[in-house]
Amino acid sequence: MVARVLATQEALNLIERLAARYGPLLFHQSGGCCDGSSPMCYPQNEFLIGEQDVRLGEIGGMPFYMSRPQFEYWKHTQLIIDVVPGRGGMFSLEGPEGLRFLTRSRVFTEEEAKILRETES
Repeated sequence: MVARVLATQEALNLIERLAARYGPLLFHQSGGCCDGSSPMCYPQNEFLIGEQDVRLGEIGGMPFYMSRPQFEYWKHTQLIIDVVPGRGGMFSLEGPEGLRFLTRSRVFTEEEAKILRETES
């Protein structure tokens, strides 16, 4: 199985802390604008998923989405969600922690891309 999105242990630890405080979470990869392109973390019941959103998988048991147009651009990469010190998106739940989620990426290998095409078709 090839995962489209993964999280570092530091990110998983932060997700666990945030979930304990806020309940079930949801991630959406921001496509730009005021928060740049960063993974945004919201309470699940406070973010509406639209028809144009693609579910990439889960991190820490929480769903992770991105818009379809952005997915078309990024579909050849695996997203690795990490945590770094600093302030992230002003609407993302991790802000008060003095940390921010950060998306790193790597291009899928030819074999991984083949597996994804076979399993997602």
